[in-house]
Amino acid sequence: MVILPLLVIGAGVYYYFAMRPYEDTDDAFIDGHVTAIAPQVPGRVVSLLVKDNQRVKQGDVLVELGPRDYEVRLAQARARLAGSKTQFEQARAQVVVDEAKAEQEHAKVVVAEAEAERTQADLKRYQGAESRSVSRTQLDSVGTQARSTAAEVQVARNREKAAVAQAALSKAGVETAAADVQQAEAAVRQAELDLSYTKVVAPEDGFVTHRTVEVGAYVQTGQALLALVTEKVWVVANFKETQLTYMKPGQPVRIEIDAYPGKEFKGHVDSIQRGAGARFSLLPPENAAGNYVKVVQRVPVKIVFDSPPDPEFTLGPGMSVVPVVRVR
Repeated sequence: MVILPLLVIGAGVYYYFAMRPYEDTDDAFIDGHVTAIAPQVPGRVVSLLVKDNQRVKQGDVLVELGPRDYEVRLAQARARLAGSKTQFEQARAQVVVDEAKAEQEHAKVVVAEAEAERTQADLKRYQGAESRSVSRTQLDSVGTQARSTAAEVQVARNREKAAVAQAALSKAGVETAAADVQQAEAAVRQAELDLSYTKVVAPEDGFVTHRTVEVGAYVQTGQALLALVTEKVWVVANFKETQLTYMKPGQPVRIEIDAYPGKEFKGHVDSIQRGAGARFSLLPPENAAGNYVKVVQRVPVKIVFDSPPDPEFTLGPGMSVVPVVRVR
């Protein structure tokens, strides 16, 4: 009769000290950054420089596309740039010529105005002289000359206006040529970028996985060639909502990985998702549409390792784990 109470007390003590302070779940998996590697330009694969599961460093060339088309486009862009620069220099030179012509026309206006003033003075002098000393023919000749020089002044002024307008037009042409040069320079930079994109490089350190590309294949922009899994991994554990009562960020976690039984990893709770996983699924439940049955929801909890796992142990997204969180 004494044994039964002792067993009950022992079970209670074991639960209180060994089970009550912890929460665990087998609905947990390793997660990590998986970057899909895709080309930024289309082309045919001429070289594949990596193998499945190979470790690569940031900047390593993974795949090379045929560069010939892009080399030709770059040469064409550079030729257009050279032509645009030549046109720009010609436009600047034309401005100098047109401004000089405008100044020349202005000088002609000054000369014509001086000549017109002289003939007008002669006309007034002849008109003021006695009629016996100036014949009618002389007076008519001087009048005609005065009218002619006045007309020449107007013609000279019109030519000056045209020359000034042409100079202004030439200056506008310089601005247009400068814009063409900038556009050609941008085209050269774009062509250089496109040529550089024929070498698909690793954006960060990681491991090559899910390779689908082969040498000789023609690939399009944005087409997934392979995936790059980074070395940084963490655990996403889907705890029941009833297990979150005392769970907080920073609490220690003992991580057991199915692939390595008997090996224990240390970590801590990083964060708790604000919302159940079902709410963010492809088809969220519509609880107001009909009969409702209460189901305990699962909430994702992010758990990070206290130190980078030993490279001896291969860890990757999707591997099953059992985290045990000390909540008290």
